[in-house]
Amino acid sequence: MKKVMALLLCAVLVLAAVPAAFAVNEDVEGELTIYSSMYQFVIDMMDEALKKEFPNLVPGNNGSFFFYGGTSSLITKIYGEMETGTLGCDMMLVAEPAFSLELKEAGYLQPVEIENPGELLRFPYDEEGYWYPVRVCNMVLAYNPEMVDEWAAKGVTIPKTFKDFATDPSLKGLISMGNPLTSGTTYAAVASLIQDNHYGKEFLNGLAANEVMIESGSTALTKLQTGECAAIMILEESVLKVLKEANDAGAPITNLACIYPEDGVVLIPSTVMTVAEEHSKNVNIEACEAVEKWLLSEEAQKLILEGYMHSVFAGMKEIPYQSIDTEELIKKDLGVDWEAAFRNREANNTAWTEIVTTK
Repeated sequence: MKKVMALLLCAVLVLAAVPAAFAVNEDVEGELTIYSSMYQFVIDMMDEALKKEFPNLVPGNNGSFFFYGGTSSLITKIYGEMETGTLGCDMMLVAEPAFSLELKEAGYLQPVEIENPGELLRFPYDEEGYWYPVRVCNMVLAYNPEMVDEWAAKGVTIPKTFKDFATDPSLKGLISMGNPLTSGTTYAAVASLIQDNHYGKEFLNGLAANEVMIESGSTALTKLQTGECAAIMILEESVLKVLKEANDAGAPITNLACIYPEDGVVLIPSTVMTVAEEHSKNVNIEACEAVEKWLLSEEAQKLILEGYMHSVFAGMKEIPYQSIDTEELIKKDLGVDWEAAFRNREANNTAWTEIVTTK
């Protein structure tokens, strides 16, 4: 009987210890708001995970930790808030590092120490801890494989490169892309492609001459599948999501596929930033640091992959649904001069407006 009682006591003690072992962030309290440009379905997954991981942390935006907006739209919002000195958020997850450089220089960020970031990450980070990459978006081209012969019969060649996309006259009036004035990833891609070591302003001139349509990704995808467009510039994740959802519904589609341009992809390591205490909404640096570290955990990176984006972890073998190896993409990356993207934001946007949208 004594042995039985001893075993029962041990079992009780073990069970009592289990919640403490898993709820490692129960002591993180207060309120938290994050500005983010992630797609809503990814935000929903992140919200659910954060509420489980931080049970005593209060979501600061109507039951959600996140306030959603396109990166460029959020930048405009933040510029307005900077006039008051206090932002409407405590953290940011935006689509391109150029804005991280800008906010760091302006004194709006709080450094966070991550253990061994050089070993953990395969993408650049701020060595002082002001920003780290969390997810990697990949700008590619897309086409409709079912219509290749039909387009060829009309004298239209499906582009294999970003250069062809902009400059092949057979594509005139048949291409579509996002708006860099509202989309951070599109801005990053355009900033890369118009660098002097890539195609310069001739890329914009080509887009104008080819009468590129400027529209949302969902609209562009529909036009691609219906034959109104021959090719579109779009994030890989947008294509992969459509393919996966169709497959899950038991109706796989064959009228949509990515083109990984032969002249290179544009990888965009989207960053996480913690707002400096004196500029933050809820003045909750402890919570920000805990959440930022969680975003660079294996659990969070799995959610990034489920969101059809690439993981920032060095050595991560898993890739998004039907994508290609991340390390291979890194080899093909055209690269973005983020310092130039920051310094030349206004000039780049002006060039886009004057050359492309006023064609």
